[in-house]
Amino acid sequence: MSARPHSPIHVTSARGRVVASYGRHLLVETDDGRRVRCHPRGKRTDAVVGDMVDWLPSGDEGVITAIHPRRSLLRRQDELRTKTLAANMDQVLIMLAAEPVFSDEHLTRALIAARDADVAPLIVLNKRDVQPAFDDAWQRLEPYRAMGETVLPLCVGGALPDDGLDTLVSHLRGRATLIIGASGVGKSTLVNRLVPSAQAQTQAISRALGTGRHTTTHTTWYWLDEARSGAIVDSPGFHAFGLHHIEPRRLASLMPDIAALVGGCRFANCTHRQEPGCAVRAALAPQGPLSPRRWQLYQALYDELSRARAHG
Repeated sequence: MSARPHSPIHVTSARGRVVASYGRHLLVETDDGRRVRCHPRGKRTDAVVGDMVDWLPSGDEGVITAIHPRRSLLRRQDELRTKTLAANMDQVLIMLAAEPVFSDEHLTRALIAARDADVAPLIVLNKRDVQPAFDDAWQRLEPYRAMGETVLPLCVGGALPDDGLDTLVSHLRGRATLIIGASGVGKSTLVNRLVPSAQAQTQAISRALGTGRHTTTHTTWYWLDEARSGAIVDSPGFHAFGLHHIEPRRLASLMPDIAALVGGCRFANCTHRQEPGCAVRAALAPQGPLSPRRWQLYQALYDELSRARAHG
């Protein structure tokens, strides 16, 4: 009697979320909380932290086979490369501090990138105990509050009884929030305050990914509560957002104070730079509500994006 042929073994793919990345190493968390080291199928690494993916087991590890559609994707692009930061974020927390002094240009770029990705921005100004630098910085943020941005004060180092952390946490509940900030603003301290086990988690992630140590090149997802309803994503620091992926004529719509004025322009295709009957230029202070600094930033960014398109 001839032996019966073996029935093919069908391996069912599982669903999970990317919670850490380091080069081609990715850590995927399953719906039941288990974490598996995975690699992308093929040479390209398209999945980023926050992505929902399908994966197949491969020994003790896994292979990512598909990336689910994203509801948002935060990225930056300059003349050299495009860097994807995180997917499926509800909010981006832009962390500033009384010291070092923040850059209006860098803040504006981050806000534009958030709106381009359809992700709500949240500005947090840390080091409220550093005076008079904090009051000076808070005053510099008045134009952003006036245009409707949410700006929160914070003293994450614990030097003041009312440190502002409870108010911040109320803005984080139930949301996935990417935290970005320059070196020295207190981002690591904030992550450790929000997630006391963060350091232990990053060490465990480093072991799981085989990287030996946690470095600032990691992007890492941390749950804020046991129910896993809210999360923060800690990202590597960087100098500024490159915006070369944005069409120059979209720029005005991504700057709220300018967007509120464009409907009054004489021409529908007004670039708000030299055309007659421009409502944006007519609104420049001191006669109008628009800050000259904001218009200068708009002009500089418009020129930069136009050059990028010309050389692209």
